[in-house]
Amino acid sequence: MDIQLTSSVFENEGMIPSKYSCDGEDISPPLSWSSVPEGTQTVALIADDPDAPMGTFVHWVLFNLPANVQELPEDVPSDKKLDNGALQGTNDFKKIGYGGPCPPGGTHRYYFKIYALDTELDLKAGATKKDLLNAMEGHILAQGQLMGKYQR
Repeated sequence: MDIQLTSSVFENEGMIPSKYSCDGEDISPPLSWSSVPEGTQTVALIADDPDAPMGTFVHWVLFNLPANVQELPEDVPSDKKLDNGALQGTNDFKKIGYGGPCPPGGTHRYYFKIYALDTELDLKAGATKKDLLNAMEGHILAQGQLMGKYQR
């Protein structure tokens, strides 16, 4: 089953506005989703750039978002725990929360991936993408993705 993940500020395969990058305000874009299957306990999100020179670069790790939440507003705070109960992990900038596109050159692709899970994950805030992927194994009910591009 696929989750439809969208943003009101860029289309799938479209350009991400600079406001959401290191060239702008470096805040997270608004995201919303639908088609989360029955039995979903929590939702997780990973944003990464597979075009980075040293391999995939992780921009955002978020998990244990309650299943009834179907959107994230613009500018999610960089707190370990959000008001809705979700926890945020460590990105490859070595910071908690969202870190916007900041490619050294050329046009890079940024994948926002969403996962519907059948459990609450036993992970602490600050977990890495690798930690999250390992914890999600065998618990993914559905997933979806939104890809945006950015060029400096």
